[in-house]
Amino acid sequence: MGSLLKQLNDKRKIIVMPGVYDALSARIAEQIGFDVVFQSGYSVSAGILGMPDYGFLNAGEAVEQARKITRAISIPLIVDIDTGYGNPLTVWRLIRDLEAAGVAGVFLEDQVWPKRCGHMSGKQVVSTDEYLPKLRAAVEARSSKEFVIVARTDAIEPLGIDEAIRRGKEYRKTGADAVFIEAPRTIGELEKVGKSVDAPLVANMMEGGKTPLLSAEELRRLGFRLVVFPLTALFSATYAVREAFQTLKTKGTTRSAMRRMVTFDEFNKFVDLQKYKMLEQKYKR
Repeated sequence: MGSLLKQLNDKRKIIVMPGVYDALSARIAEQIGFDVVFQSGYSVSAGILGMPDYGFLNAGEAVEQARKITRAISIPLIVDIDTGYGNPLTVWRLIRDLEAAGVAGVFLEDQVWPKRCGHMSGKQVVSTDEYLPKLRAAVEARSSKEFVIVARTDAIEPLGIDEAIRRGKEYRKTGADAVFIEAPRTIGELEKVGKSVDAPLVANMMEGGKTPLLSAEELRRLGFRLVVFPLTALFSATYAVREAFQTLKTKGTTRSAMRRMVTFDEFNKFVDLQKYKMLEQKYKR
C-alpha cells in the first residue's frame, strides 16, 4: 500500500481505478491488470439493493460488501463511504472496521445526508465546521498511515468552483491524503482545480456525467493523480444482461447471444475453479 501513496505524489504518473461492486467484478479487474479498485457506492447500491445512489445504502452493507471483495482479491480496495453514515464517532468506527477488513482507503464526502450521486442535480453540502470533525476522525482512526483518506467536496453545484477549491485546500490541511473536487463541468474547471489545489487530486470519469470524459493521460497533464471510472462495470454489465435477456425473451434461446458471452471455461478462470479442484484433491482420502 505504500507504493500507492508514493504514486499519488508522483507527478509523472496517474493511477486508473475502475469501480467494482462485488467480488466477481473486482476479480475481473485484478485479472485484467489493474493495481487498485474502487468500491463504488452507486454500484453497490444498485447491485445489492436495486436502488439508486440516493442515501439508501448503509454502513453495515458497505462494510460487508468490502469484506467480500477484499477476500477475493490481492490488490488494494478503496471504499466509497459517502458522508460516513452519521457523526465523527460513526466515521471513526467505520474506518476501524474497514481497515480490519483489509480495505486500503476511503472516499469521505461533504454532502448533506441523504446524499445523492455526485452527477445528479439538487446536491447540498454541509458546512466545513460539520465536515472537518469527520475528516479528523477518519485520519486519527486509522492504525496505519498507509491507509488512504480521500476528502471529497460536492460544493461546485451549490456554491461554485471557488468555494469547492477553498474547501479542497482546507481538507488537505486537515490531513487528507488526496482531494476530490466532484463534478467539474468543463475542461477549464478541471484545469483550474489542477492549478489551484496543491495536493494529489482525484478525477471522476462517469460516462454520461457532468464532467467531460477525458483520458487518464489528459487528466495527468491537467494535474490529477488518480482517476476513477466508478460506473463503467455497472453500465456495461447492465447493458450486457439486458441484451441477453431480451434475446432470451424474444427467441426462447440464447444461441445467437453466445458470441457476446464468455465461455463456461473462460468464466471458470475468473472464479479460479482450478485452484479449488486442486484443493479438493489435496483433502481426498
